[in-house]
Amino acid sequence: MMRYSIRVPRRGPALMATAVALATVAACSNGSPSGAPSPSSPPGGTATSAAPSSAPPSPTPTPTPTPTRTYPLSTEPRTIPAVRDHEAARGPGWKPAPTAGIVLGPNSAGLADEGKLLAGELGVPYRGAVAAGPGDVELALGGTGAAESYTLVVRDGRVRISGPDEAGVFYGTRTLKQSVKATGAMPEGTVTDAPAKPQRGLNLDIARKFFTAEWIEARLREMADLKLNQFGLHFSDDQGFRIASDTHPEIVSAQHLTKAEVRRILALAQSLHITVVPEIDSPGHLGAVLRAYPDLRLLNVQGVPRQGAIDISKPASARLVDELLREYAALFPGGWFHVGADEYQALTVRSPEASYPQLATAARQKYGPQARVQDLAEGWLNDRAAVVRDTGKVAKAWNDGFFRGGVVNADKGIEVEYWTGKEIGARPPAEYLSEGRDVVNLNDEYLYYVLGEPNEFTYPTGRRIYEQWTPLVLRGTTPVPARYDPQILGARFAVWCDLSGAQTQTQVANGIRLPLTALAQKVWDPTKPTLTWDQFRALAARVR
Repeated sequence: MMRYSIRVPRRGPALMATAVALATVAACSNGSPSGAPSPSSPPGGTATSAAPSSAPPSPTPTPTPTPTRTYPLSTEPRTIPAVRDHEAARGPGWKPAPTAGIVLGPNSAGLADEGKLLAGELGVPYRGAVAAGPGDVELALGGTGAAESYTLVVRDGRVRISGPDEAGVFYGTRTLKQSVKATGAMPEGTVTDAPAKPQRGLNLDIARKFFTAEWIEARLREMADLKLNQFGLHFSDDQGFRIASDTHPEIVSAQHLTKAEVRRILALAQSLHITVVPEIDSPGHLGAVLRAYPDLRLLNVQGVPRQGAIDISKPASARLVDELLREYAALFPGGWFHVGADEYQALTVRSPEASYPQLATAARQKYGPQARVQDLAEGWLNDRAAVVRDTGKVAKAWNDGFFRGGVVNADKGIEVEYWTGKEIGARPPAEYLSEGRDVVNLNDEYLYYVLGEPNEFTYPTGRRIYEQWTPLVLRGTTPVPARYDPQILGARFAVWCDLSGAQTQTQVANGIRLPLTALAQKVWDPTKPTLTWDQFRALAARVR
């Protein structure tokens, strides 16, 4: 595609010299002596000889052509994540201008929020549902592409961003915003873009360390610009229960988010096409809840309670946790609820049946004479997942809550959140995948930011994620076979606050900035990036 414009050249010395030379050649071709004026000399000029009346008219000098402006082929926009496909074209591209505005295409009223946000970011007016004019950006719903996909066309001084859903069009606006921020313009041509993975995001532990609503909202805005769409909120653990409760106010920590603050966070997340996934971890990690219900603590055969573990042989334990699951499922509108299931202390000893005879008895009573404590725990997971499913949500659970070789197997509809292979009886990722399970990557080797770096954890770097990790690397540093790629739904970068005082909120925000940026690139397009790490980091400084 060619774009042309007419440019009138200025009269510089070179152009004047050319004109003089042409006049001289014309005079000589008429037979006039050198230096003599031609018959076309201006009035008042002195003629040394008169031309015969029969002489032919002198030829008209060939005019100097006005040059036609051409443009080199455009290059792809500078964005993070990089766009998946850019069809280059010749043209000036698009820049914000005083005459530009944001408009909505036909049947696209649902994009008003996206249009108003973009208008404010680019410093141009929002005009709503009117026909696009010169220099405008048009947002439009339509097409049959994949979810979250979009097409962005720059042509004739205008931009058109279209997609089959609002999320896709929104991501197109992020591409435009970043390109303008990086270079001042959006290049000519057509971007066709879509994410490689449907789940892309950040996980935050606010149970061990309280984070303010304002801090969370700032992270959501950063996530949105990186086209991340899932925010996991771990708000219950041994150290705290951090969201107000109507059904059990007695368990709530002094420092917590009110439900009004949560609804504000959820409203912002929804406007940015981010789903917030709440997590109430059980049957372990319930210490804050159990401080109000000490009779439900898990005791070993010597009568010693295990930190954070609830006694799953008691019906009251299930009633308490299910009441909380239902309360917060109603608060959070997204399609998932995380039910935990990791690190249940009853299963971290040499003989769970000998150490916890009450659990062993309950397992046999419920699942038959061959059942063990792990079966009772697996049944607990299935029962909590059923509660979540009844609220219209998909359950997620940590991989060390799924066991092999038992009487009871975890429901296939529960998404496996794979984080570690260091637990007792660790199962490699391929075992989950070969069973046909869907898996989300939270590899603790690359994606765990643990405050204070306990237990040999070190703060992950953006460079290591960018250069070494892909969604196929679920455990350690070795990828699973590529045939399992469709079952890996995506990844989240996780902040855990084991030593809560090790960093301030500001330090956490700064520390996760580049790792989260690198993750965004790798879940949008898992192929090897074209930029070096230094180039990528420099671009991140411009667009973020």
